[in-house]
Amino acid sequence: MEQTLTIEALSYGSAGIAHAGDGKTIFVKQGVPGDVVRVAIDEDKPRFARGHILEVLQDGPARIQTPCPYATACGGCPWQHIAYETQLEAKRENITAQLVRIGGINSKQADNLVEACRASKQQMSYRNKIEMAVGRDKAGRLALGFRRQDSHELIAVDRCPLATRHLERAPKALRGALRFLAGGNEHTTDDNPLGLYRVGVRSSERTGSTEIALWTKPGVFPRAAAARTLSSTLKATSIVRVLAYEGKQRSIKGVEVLAGKGFWQETLARFTYRISAPSFFQVNTAQAEQLISLVIEGLDITETSHVADLYSGAGTFTLPLADRAGEVIAVESASSSVRDLRRNAETAGVWVDVRGGDSARELAHMGHLDALVVDPPRAGLTEAAIAGIAQAQPARLAYVSCEPATWARDVARLADYGYTLTRVTPVDLFPQTYHCELVSIFSR
Repeated sequence: MEQTLTIEALSYGSAGIAHAGDGKTIFVKQGVPGDVVRVAIDEDKPRFARGHILEVLQDGPARIQTPCPYATACGGCPWQHIAYETQLEAKRENITAQLVRIGGINSKQADNLVEACRASKQQMSYRNKIEMAVGRDKAGRLALGFRRQDSHELIAVDRCPLATRHLERAPKALRGALRFLAGGNEHTTDDNPLGLYRVGVRSSERTGSTEIALWTKPGVFPRAAAARTLSSTLKATSIVRVLAYEGKQRSIKGVEVLAGKGFWQETLARFTYRISAPSFFQVNTAQAEQLISLVIEGLDITETSHVADLYSGAGTFTLPLADRAGEVIAVESASSSVRDLRRNAETAGVWVDVRGGDSARELAHMGHLDALVVDPPRAGLTEAAIAGIAQAQPARLAYVSCEPATWARDVARLADYGYTLTRVTPVDLFPQTYHCELVSIFSR
């Protein structure tokens, strides 16, 4: 079934939103507001439908040429064909819509609470990290690249224009080096040569640090050969092997240093962070500094403040907080991040009470807090965490989120415990995608 439609808005995803003649909502892949398109319906549900564009009959004013030749194949940046100002507006609108639909706040109030999205000075060449999957091409050779959108299909790319200039051509360089390393294993039936299933690369334009991380299954591995083969690739300052089984619930069995320092370094808000390969760190350094500024500004911290930082990672917010507050407690469950945070605090010369474990459980033992920072995973806060926040009674709460839906749910739950949302600032850490970080401030 085909229809001619006008795209009205962008969804939280890669699709544009249109409406059929009978009012049914239709999500159209790669649609841009203002487009007039001929659409084939792929999935027709009672309340909505999904389709793809057969032909763009008239370009919307926000449709532009994609700067990346892989944009329509790779699933990493589905908004490259959309003008940047329109991306920023859509990100703010999506957050406002979730606040109304899930957070239970009326539309006028939500519109007043959510500020304009903070733009990234660099819309391309901003990522300090790229991660690539490993497989085989049709000729049986090792393939290295990204996954096609909504698919497990591997797209072998030569470069990634979203990455920093030092990393942009890393896919091609690493593919060649790893094919050479695979050597005699190239024509086996193993889809993950050398037990390799993932390659991560980080590079800092501020420190000159570059780390290659090879994620492999535990087992025999040619460590010396890997070090020799990769040492000149990208002028890496560190090459490590992360031993872990593939899967979402993977546990890290260990990290082997193959060459160099064994860690990556980045400078953020005057602090130098030492980051291990398994540890999380924001991929857009300049925009991460905006997150820090918004958190510090929103919490009104003094030198006598008792502050906690939950889901702290390697200390993105912890170190700037410790530089200003009287006492800071940081809680993180990932062991590599806990170790990194302790080292980073020591290097920075700030004192932090670092606790490894579950944030909700540790929160119950903290007593009264003056201020609190939470930066949870996409699933948001647990009921136990929210109950712990109510028990600790911080006067101010900064909630950093990358998932508007679970954040909006938590806005409503926090309101039940007397916490009022006072400000929301979207920060665009991920240009060319629909993803966005936000910093929200609550008062008790």
